[in-house]
Amino acid sequence: MGDHDYPVTASTVEYTGFRFAVARDTVVMPDGRESDRIYLRHPGAVGAIALDDRGRVGLIRQYRHPVRQRLWEIVAGLRDVEGEDPRRTAERELAEEIDLVADRMDHLLDFHPTPGCSDELIPLYLARGLRPIPESERHVRDHEEAELELVWWSVPDAVAAIFDGRITNGLAVAAILAVAQKSASGEIDLAAASSRAGDSETL
Repeated sequence: MGDHDYPVTASTVEYTGFRFAVARDTVVMPDGRESDRIYLRHPGAVGAIALDDRGRVGLIRQYRHPVRQRLWEIVAGLRDVEGEDPRRTAERELAEEIDLVADRMDHLLDFHPTPGCSDELIPLYLARGLRPIPESERHVRDHEEAELELVWWSVPDAVAAIFDGRITNGLAVAAILAVAQKSASGEIDLAAASSRAGDSETL
Protein backbone atom coordinates (compact mmCIF):
# COMPACT_ATOMS: atom_id res chain seq x y z
CA MET A 1 0.00 0.00 0.00
CA GLY A 2 1.36 3.42 -0.96
CA ASP A 3 2.02 6.04 1.70
CA HIS A 4 2.54 9.09 -0.52
CA ASP A 5 0.32 11.93 0.73
CA TYR A 6 0.05 13.89 -2.57
CA PRO A 7 0.89 17.39 -1.31
CA VAL A 8 -0.79 20.33 -3.05
CA THR A 9 1.61 23.07 -4.14
CA ALA A 10 -0.96 25.40 -5.69
CA SER A 11 -4.75 25.71 -5.76
CA THR A 12 -6.96 28.05 -7.74
CA VAL A 13 -10.70 28.39 -8.31
CA GLU A 14 -11.36 28.37 -12.05
CA TYR A 15 -15.10 28.99 -11.83
CA THR A 16 -17.68 29.72 -9.14
CA GLY A 17 -21.33 29.00 -9.85
CA PHE A 18 -24.61 29.07 -7.97
CA ARG A 19 -23.93 25.85 -6.09
CA PHE A 20 -20.52 24.52 -7.09
CA ALA A 21 -17.00 25.71 -7.82
CA VAL A 22 -14.43 24.26 -10.21
CA ALA A 23 -10.96 24.04 -8.64
CA ARG A 24 -7.53 23.31 -10.09
CA ASP A 25 -4.94 21.83 -7.70
CA THR A 26 -1.30 21.21 -8.55
CA VAL A 27 -0.37 17.93 -6.86
CA VAL A 28 3.02 16.26 -6.32
CA MET A 29 2.98 12.70 -7.66
CA PRO A 30 4.92 9.78 -6.08
CA ASP A 31 7.75 10.22 -8.62
CA GLY A 32 8.16 13.87 -7.62
CA ARG A 33 6.59 15.38 -10.71
CA GLU A 34 3.67 17.79 -10.46
CA SER A 35 0.31 17.31 -12.16
CA ASP A 36 -2.90 19.32 -12.21
CA ARG A 37 -6.18 17.90 -10.97
CA ILE A 38 -9.44 19.69 -11.82
CA TYR A 39 -12.51 18.87 -9.74
CA LEU A 40 -15.80 20.18 -8.38
CA ARG A 41 -15.84 21.69 -4.93
CA HIS A 42 -19.22 20.69 -3.58
CA PRO A 43 -21.09 21.95 -0.48
CA GLY A 44 -22.09 18.39 0.35
CA ALA A 45 -25.50 16.76 0.44
CA VAL A 46 -27.54 14.29 2.47
CA GLY A 47 -29.79 11.39 1.58
CA ALA A 48 -32.59 9.67 3.49
CA ILE A 49 -34.36 6.43 2.64
CA ALA A 50 -37.84 6.23 4.15
CA LEU A 51 -38.97 2.88 5.59
CA ASP A 52 -42.70 2.61 6.31
CA ASP A 53 -44.48 0.45 8.89
CA ARG A 54 -45.02 -2.26 6.28
CA GLY A 55 -41.29 -2.71 5.69
CA ARG A 56 -41.30 -0.87 2.36
CA VAL A 57 -38.92 1.81 1.14
CA GLY A 58 -40.21 5.04 -0.38
CA LEU A 59 -38.66 6.03 -3.70
CA ILE A 60 -39.36 9.18 -5.66
CA ARG A 61 -39.27 9.53 -9.43
CA GLN A 62 -37.69 12.79 -10.53
CA TYR A 63 -36.53 14.28 -13.84
CA ARG A 64 -32.75 14.77 -14.05
CA HIS A 65 -31.77 16.93 -16.98
CA PRO A 66 -28.10 15.88 -17.43
CA VAL A 67 -29.21 12.31 -18.19
CA ARG A 68 -32.56 13.34 -19.77
CA GLN A 69 -34.43 10.77 -17.69
CA ARG A 70 -36.80 10.43 -14.76
CA LEU A 71 -34.88 8.42 -12.18
CA TRP A 72 -35.99 6.48 -9.13
CA GLU A 73 -34.26 8.13 -6.17
CA ILE A 74 -34.33 8.50 -2.41
CA VAL A 75 -34.95 11.79 -0.65
CA ALA A 76 -31.83 13.93 -0.97
CA GLY A 77 -30.70 17.52 -0.93
CA LEU A 78 -27.76 19.90 -0.71
CA ARG A 79 -26.26 20.97 2.58
CA ASP A 80 -27.04 24.57 1.72
CA VAL A 81 -27.80 25.88 5.23
CA GLU A 82 -24.50 26.84 6.84
CA GLY A 83 -23.85 25.06 10.12
CA GLU A 84 -26.91 22.81 9.88
CA ASP A 85 -26.44 19.30 11.24
CA PRO A 86 -26.72 16.77 8.38
CA ARG A 87 -29.37 14.79 10.25
CA ARG A 88 -31.47 17.95 10.48
CA THR A 89 -30.93 18.54 6.76
CA ALA A 90 -32.20 15.02 6.07
CA GLU A 91 -35.29 15.68 8.21
CA ARG A 92 -35.93 18.91 6.33
CA GLU A 93 -35.59 17.24 2.93
CA LEU A 94 -37.94 14.43 3.99
CA ALA A 95 -40.57 17.02 4.86
CA GLU A 96 -40.03 19.12 1.73
CA GLU A 97 -39.93 16.28 -0.80
CA ILE A 98 -42.44 13.70 0.47
CA ASP A 99 -44.40 15.50 3.24
CA LEU A 100 -43.30 13.18 6.04
CA VAL A 101 -41.81 13.51 9.51
CA ALA A 102 -39.66 10.69 10.93
CA ASP A 103 -39.55 9.73 14.61
CA ARG A 104 -36.14 8.11 13.94
CA MET A 105 -33.38 9.22 11.58
CA ASP A 106 -30.52 6.71 11.88
CA HIS A 107 -27.18 7.03 10.11
CA LEU A 108 -26.64 4.26 7.53
CA LEU A 109 -23.34 5.10 5.83
CA ASP A 110 -21.24 7.81 4.20
CA PHE A 111 -20.94 7.90 0.43
CA HIS A 112 -18.54 9.58 -2.04
CA PRO A 113 -20.66 9.49 -5.24
CA THR A 114 -18.03 10.73 -7.72
CA PRO A 115 -14.58 10.92 -6.08
CA GLY A 116 -12.85 11.09 -9.45
CA CYS A 117 -14.23 14.56 -10.16
CA SER A 118 -15.78 15.95 -6.95
CA ASP A 119 -15.10 16.24 -3.20
CA GLU A 120 -18.79 15.67 -2.41
CA LEU A 121 -19.54 13.53 0.63
CA ILE A 122 -23.08 12.36 1.39
CA PRO A 123 -24.19 10.86 4.70
CA LEU A 124 -27.17 8.53 4.20
CA TYR A 125 -29.89 8.10 6.80
CA LEU A 126 -32.71 5.63 7.43
CA ALA A 127 -36.00 7.39 8.27
CA ARG A 128 -38.49 5.40 10.35
CA GLY A 129 -41.59 6.06 12.42
CA LEU A 130 -43.11 8.10 9.61
CA ARG A 131 -45.98 10.53 10.07
CA PRO A 132 -47.65 12.69 7.40
CA ILE A 133 -47.40 16.47 7.62
CA PRO A 134 -50.82 18.20 7.64
CA GLU A 135 -51.66 19.56 4.19
CA SER A 136 -51.80 23.15 5.46
CA GLU A 137 -48.18 22.90 6.64
CA ARG A 138 -46.62 21.25 3.59
CA HIS A 139 -43.79 22.73 1.56
CA VAL A 140 -44.78 24.06 -1.88
CA ARG A 141 -42.58 22.28 -4.42
CA ASP A 142 -41.52 23.84 -7.72
CA HIS A 143 -39.42 23.15 -10.84
CA GLU A 144 -38.68 19.41 -11.25
CA GLU A 145 -39.83 18.73 -7.69
CA ALA A 146 -43.35 19.92 -8.53
CA GLU A 147 -44.06 16.56 -10.20
CA LEU A 148 -42.31 14.20 -7.81
CA GLU A 149 -43.91 10.75 -7.71
CA LEU A 150 -43.63 8.74 -4.48
CA VAL A 151 -43.98 4.95 -4.68
CA TRP A 152 -43.50 2.41 -1.89
CA TRP A 153 -41.41 -0.63 -2.87
CA SER A 154 -40.74 -3.88 -1.05
CA VAL A 155 -37.02 -4.19 -0.38
CA PRO A 156 -36.65 -7.34 -2.56
CA ASP A 157 -38.39 -5.56 -5.46
CA ALA A 158 -36.13 -2.53 -5.06
CA VAL A 159 -33.02 -4.73 -5.02
CA ALA A 160 -34.24 -6.53 -8.14
CA ALA A 161 -34.80 -3.17 -9.84
CA ILE A 162 -31.16 -2.26 -9.19
CA PHE A 163 -29.90 -5.34 -10.97
CA ASP A 164 -32.27 -5.14 -13.92
CA GLY A 165 -31.39 -1.49 -14.56
CA ARG A 166 -34.57 0.26 -13.45
CA ILE A 167 -32.84 1.94 -10.51
CA THR A 168 -29.54 3.57 -11.47
CA ASN A 169 -29.23 6.56 -9.12
CA GLY A 170 -26.13 5.98 -7.01
CA LEU A 171 -27.60 7.19 -3.73
CA ALA A 172 -30.66 5.00 -4.16
CA VAL A 173 -28.52 1.98 -5.00
CA ALA A 174 -26.33 2.47 -1.91
CA ALA A 175 -29.26 3.10 0.43
CA ILE A 176 -31.40 0.19 -0.81
CA LEU A 177 -28.51 -2.28 -0.59
CA ALA A 178 -27.66 -0.99 2.90
CA VAL A 179 -31.25 -1.60 4.05
CA ALA A 180 -31.21 -5.06 2.43
CA GLN A 181 -27.93 -5.93 4.16
CA LYS A 182 -29.18 -4.74 7.54
CA SER A 183 -32.34 -6.80 7.03
CA ALA A 184 -30.27 -9.88 6.15
CA SER A 185 -28.08 -9.38 9.25
CA GLY A 186 -31.11 -8.95 11.52
CA GLU A 187 -30.46 -5.29 12.35
CA ILE A 188 -33.75 -4.35 10.66
CA ASP A 189 -36.74 -6.71 10.86
CA LEU A 190 -38.84 -5.98 7.78
CA ALA A 191 -41.16 -8.91 8.48
CA ALA A 192 -41.94 -7.59 11.97
CA ALA A 193 -42.68 -4.14 10.56
CA SER A 194 -45.08 -5.67 8.05
CA SER A 195 -46.74 -7.79 10.75
CA ARG A 196 -47.24 -4.79 13.04
CA ALA A 197 -48.79 -2.78 10.24
CA GLY A 198 -51.30 -5.39 9.15
CA ASP A 199 -53.37 -3.96 6.31
CA SER A 200 -52.67 -0.29 7.00
CA GLU A 201 -52.90 2.14 4.12
CA THR A 202 -49.90 3.69 2.43
CA LEU A 203 -48.91 7.07 3.88
